Amino acid sequence: MSTLTKQNHIGRKISRIRELRDMKQEALAQALGTNQQAVSIIENSETIDEEKLVEVAKALGVTVEAIKNFSDEAAINYFNSFTDTKNSQVNFGNHCTFNPLDKLVEAFEENKKLYERLLESEKEKKSYLEKLLKDK
Repeated sequence: MSTLTKQNHIGRKISRIRELRDMKQEALAQALGTNQQAVSIIENSETIDEEKLVEVAKALGVTVEAIKNFSDEAAINYFNSFTDTKNSQVNFGNHCTFNPLDKLVEAFEENKKLYERLLESEKEKKSYLEKLLKDK
């Protein structure tokens, strides 16, 4: 089998797109109004008539061109572009830009300050109420 034939195997491309969409053959069959065996035959076919290809593309939620031009390398490059943070300002949580323990200590200190302010406020309220009772 030549490399050219392998790369233009429409059935394999449909199979890979279906797998990337996390779809089972049964689900694709249901969307096409057929059975799982028919989908298996489609995925094992090197070529598919244009009309059937349009139906499959619609069921998969992609264009006919996407199926025809699909390659594993392009898909890998596409998904890797989301995790390549060298040239991107977006951080997807893979690398912390702060020390989580420092943030925990900051939160603890802030809680401590708030508690001290609350305690001071309660002391002021108590002394004010005592003063009112003495004045009566």
